[in-house]
Amino acid sequence: MAKKLISKPHPWHGIPIGKNVPDRVTAFIEMVPSDTCKYEIDKETGYLMIDRPQKFSNIIPSLYGFVPQTYCGKKVAKFCEEKIGRPLEGDGDPLDICVFTEREIPHGDILVDARIIGGMRMIDGGEADDKIIAVLAQDEIYDFDDIKDAPKRLINRLKHYFLTYKQIPGEEDAQCEITHIYGAEEAKQVLKLSMEDYDDLFNE
Repeated sequence: MAKKLISKPHPWHGIPIGKNVPDRVTAFIEMVPSDTCKYEIDKETGYLMIDRPQKFSNIIPSLYGFVPQTYCGKKVAKFCEEKIGRPLEGDGDPLDICVFTEREIPHGDILVDARIIGGMRMIDGGEADDKIIAVLAQDEIYDFDDIKDAPKRLINRLKHYFLTYKQIPGEEDAQCEITHIYGAEEAKQVLKLSMEDYDDLFNE
């Protein structure tokens, strides 16, 4: 009898984005708050790789990963340009997502059902690098419908992480800035544009 070939789907291209888009999405988690290295998906193989050790003490305060079958290209960049009033490019990666939950998740390389509550407009080296903000579906504590309902200190922790995670004492500051924190409806619009950018690039 012939052996069946069993292969793992690529997290970026082979995993459905979810049945309830844009309100809820499937998120692939690369990092959790206990990680001491920054992990990223290897775009070619789909495996997690170490991007770099975390050099200092700040840790990400949420689960962190990306939304499958999304891409930050021309449409995401143009939308960001219109909001900040200067030219940008997309960062060429899948759309990032931060997922809050009260539960301790011990490792990444997992899928979670996430409910979108808002987003953070981040510019990294002249590129649009939006971070969608979400909560774990059915979480008993992080039960927000929109980012305006979340405690301000929660979002401040997230902002602090992304504004400092590339900084090295004694060297020039990394060129990261956060221009806007926006609500669920705008976040869903960014998501839709990233899905269109993905289709434009991969599904022609």
